[in-house]
Amino acid sequence: MDSQYQPSKIEAAIQAFWQENTVFQAAENINREKFYCLSMFPYPSGTLHMGHVRNYALGDVIARYQRQLGKNVLQPMGWDGFGLPAENAAIKHGIPPAEWTRKNIAHMRKQFESLGLAYDWSREFATCDVNYYCWEQWFFLQLHKKGLVYRKNAEVNWDPVDQTILANEQVIDGRGWRSGALVERREIPQWFLKITAYADELLDSLDELTGWPDSVKTMQRNWIGRSEGVEITFDVAEHPESLTIYTTRPDTLFGVTYIALAPQHPLARRAAEANADVAAFLESCRNIKVAEADIATMEKQGIATGYHVIHPLTGDKLPIWVANFVLMEYGSGAVMSVPAHDQRDFEFAQRFALPIKPVIRLTDGSAHDFSQSAFTAAGVLQDSGEFSGTTSTDAARAIIHALEKMSVGTRKTHYRLRDWSISRQRYWGTPIPFIYCEHCGTVPVPEKDLPIVLPENISPQGVGSPLKTLADFVNVACPACGKPAQRETDTFDTFLESSWYYARFACRKLGKAMLDARANYWLPVDQYIGGVEHAVMHLLYARFIHKTLRDAGLVNCNEPFTRLLTQGMVLNQGIKMSKSKGNTVDPATLIDRYGADTVRTFILFAAPPEQHLEWSDSGVEGAHRFLKKLWRFAFEHRECVTRENAHAKLDEVCDDQETADSAQRDCLREIYRITEQVRADYERQQFNTVISGCMKLLNVLDKIPTIENTEADIKSWIICHGGSVLLRLLAPVAPHITQQIWQDLHYPGLLVNAPWPKSHLANCRVDAVDLVVQINGKLRSRISVPAGADHDCMAGIATADSKVMLAVADRHIKKIITVPGRLVNIVTE
Repeated sequence: MDSQYQPSKIEAAIQAFWQENTVFQAAENINREKFYCLSMFPYPSGTLHMGHVRNYALGDVIARYQRQLGKNVLQPMGWDGFGLPAENAAIKHGIPPAEWTRKNIAHMRKQFESLGLAYDWSREFATCDVNYYCWEQWFFLQLHKKGLVYRKNAEVNWDPVDQTILANEQVIDGRGWRSGALVERREIPQWFLKITAYADELLDSLDELTGWPDSVKTMQRNWIGRSEGVEITFDVAEHPESLTIYTTRPDTLFGVTYIALAPQHPLARRAAEANADVAAFLESCRNIKVAEADIATMEKQGIATGYHVIHPLTGDKLPIWVANFVLMEYGSGAVMSVPAHDQRDFEFAQRFALPIKPVIRLTDGSAHDFSQSAFTAAGVLQDSGEFSGTTSTDAARAIIHALEKMSVGTRKTHYRLRDWSISRQRYWGTPIPFIYCEHCGTVPVPEKDLPIVLPENISPQGVGSPLKTLADFVNVACPACGKPAQRETDTFDTFLESSWYYARFACRKLGKAMLDARANYWLPVDQYIGGVEHAVMHLLYARFIHKTLRDAGLVNCNEPFTRLLTQGMVLNQGIKMSKSKGNTVDPATLIDRYGADTVRTFILFAAPPEQHLEWSDSGVEGAHRFLKKLWRFAFEHRECVTRENAHAKLDEVCDDQETADSAQRDCLREIYRITEQVRADYERQQFNTVISGCMKLLNVLDKIPTIENTEADIKSWIICHGGSVLLRLLAPVAPHITQQIWQDLHYPGLLVNAPWPKSHLANCRVDAVDLVVQINGKLRSRISVPAGADHDCMAGIATADSKVMLAVADRHIKKIITVPGRLVNIVTE
C-alpha cells in the first residue's frame, strides 16, 4: 500500500477494472428484489457542469447504497440526443447536428466515467438512434388508431428565432425557453396528443405518489387545473348567436358588468371587420405573452367591440370587450367579468371606467372598500334578486338550478390542461409518420414502411426545416392510392422522446419490439432524480405516455416513477453557475487536481440534496483532507488489519470482545451507533449527514485506547472491524478510495459486493452512563454512574460530587429528581 493518497492513480485503475469486468451490468433475476435507479438523462451539450455532477452523484450514491443492501440494481445512462441546441450549434459550426451530437456524446461519456458512476453502459442509447425513435413512430401510429392523435389548425406559440412552435409550458416570461425570443401567435396545422383524455387519472393518481415531493404534485395539480362550475349561455344582442362562458363562481352572476373576449375569438374578428380600431388592437395582440404568470401581472389592455350580450337572468344589456388577458385556448375564449369580485376584472374596469357592482358582502357584516380592490372571497349575496341573503355556496347551487331550468346553463367540469401540441417545424427530431395525399387526405405510414429515417448528413442553414427542400425525403407515393404524395416534414417535440426512455432502458438491445417482458421486471423506476424545473413538462408528459403504454399492454404498472428526488441548484456567490455570468467551476479541472472522490464527497456534503448548494473552494479542500486522513489511517494500521483479516469474517463478533475494557467497549458501541445513524440517513437521503457520520467514525477509530493485559489484541480487532464498517458506509460516496483500501487491507471480495454492515449495538454491555447534574434546573456538573443505577445510587453519586456540594453549600435539598440515562435535578430551598 502506498504511503501517500494518489487519487489519479487509483481511480483510473479501479474504473478500468469495473469496465473490464462489467461490474455494474444488470440482469433480470426474479429471485432478488430489484431496484431501478435513474437520473434524468442529459442533453449531450459536450461538457459536464457542476449541476450535472450533483445530479448524477446523487443518483450514484443511491444506487450503490441499494446494491449494498443486496438488491439487484439497475442504473443505466443514455442521451437526449434530439433538440434545437444541436441544430443551432450545427448552424454555428457548419456541421450536421448528428456529427456534433455524437462527438459530444463520446466526450461526455468519458467525463461520466471519470466520476466513477456505476452505470450499466451496455444499455446506452441516444434518442437520435433510429432503433430508438422507430418505435416512437410505431407507437404514435398505435395512439392514432386509438383516437389519441389528431391534426387541426391551431393558434400556437411561434418562436421567430428557432422558427418552431412551443407548448405553453415552454413559454417563459413571454419568451421561448430555448432562444429567449419574444413569442408570437400564429395559426398553423398541428399534430396533437390527447393528454386531456387522461386528465382525471393524471390528477387522481397523484395521491398514489407518496414518494414525490408535495411541491411537484401541487404544480401538476395546478397545471391540470380541474374545477367544477357551470357553462352559461349569453345571447348576443346584435347577432343571432350566443356566447358560452364557463365560470366557477355562479354566485357572482348578478355582478357581471361586461364580457371579455380573447383577441382571437371569432366575434372579436367579426368586430374588427367593421371597426378599424378593433382591428388595430387585435394586431397589437399578436405578440402578447401567453404564460399565465405573465398575464396576471401585465398591463390590462382592451377595446369595446360595439356588441352586447343579454344577461340570462336580468335581461340587462352588457358590453362586449376584447381584452389582452383572455386566452382563446382556455375555456371558450370568453369570460364573464365581475369587477367587484375578481381582481383582474376590477383592474380592467377601473382602467376603462366600467361599472363595478358588488353582489357579495362579508358574512360578518363589515364593509369592504370596493374603490381599492375586489372582494374575492365567498360571503352572502346582495342585489341578486331572489338569491339575495343566501350564502355563496347555497346561492351557487340555486343559480345553477335556475339556469338549467331555463336551458341556458349546464354543469361542467373544466380543466386548465390542454392537449399536447407535438409538432415542431425543425429538422433535428423524429419524423412524424404521416403522408399527405391530394386524393386520400392524411394517411398514416404503413407499419411495414417504418422507420421513417431522418437524413443525417445535413447542415441546416437556420431558416425553417431543410427537410422541406429534400425531394427524396418529401416526395413519396401515397400508401393508399399510389399517386404522388408528400411526407410530413414536421418532427416530434423532443419531450416525446424523453417520455418513455426509462422503459426502453429496461429492455437491453431489444430489436424486434418497443418493449418486452423485461420492462415489467424493472418498472416502475424506484428512484428518479432530476431538477424541479421538469415538474409540468417532462414529468407530466412521461406520466401520460406511461399510462398509454399500460393501456396498450406494454407495461403493467400505473406510474413510471415511484420516488422522486428534485435536487437544488449549484450556486456560486449566491448565483446559479452560468457561463454567461463567468462563475462556473470546471469539474474536469477539479477531478484532475483532487480526484473524483473528493468532488463527489464535497458535492454530497455541502448541502442536503433538495437544497441549493453554495460553492466553496475551502469545502473542496476540506473534503480532500478527510480522504487523505482516511488513507493515512489505513496505511498506519495496515499490518494489524491485514493480520486480523487473515482469519476474520465480516461483521462477526469477536470471542474476546468481553475482555475489552470499558473505553474499548465504548468505541464499539459508537461504531454500531454511527452505523445505525448512517443507515437512517441513507434512507432519508440526507447524504451530508452520512458523510459527517463517517467523519465521526474515523475519529473514533483513530482514538481507540490500547490495553496491554488482554489475552487478544482487541484494539487490532476493533480497528479491523470498524475499518470494514467505515469503508462500507463511505463506499457509495467515495467508491474509489474505499475500494483501494479494501483490497490493500485484504478485506474479502469486491467492496461493491460487500453487504451492508450489521449492527451489534444491542449486544454491547454498558458499564457506566454519563449524566448531567442540575441544581434548580441549571447545569452544575456531570457524573458517571453504573449502568442500571437506581434513584438512590444516582442521587448519592450526584450529591457527593464536589461541584454539586459547593453549589448546594448550606441550602436545604427539598427533593432530587432522577431521569435514568439522562440527568439528576436537585431542587433546593
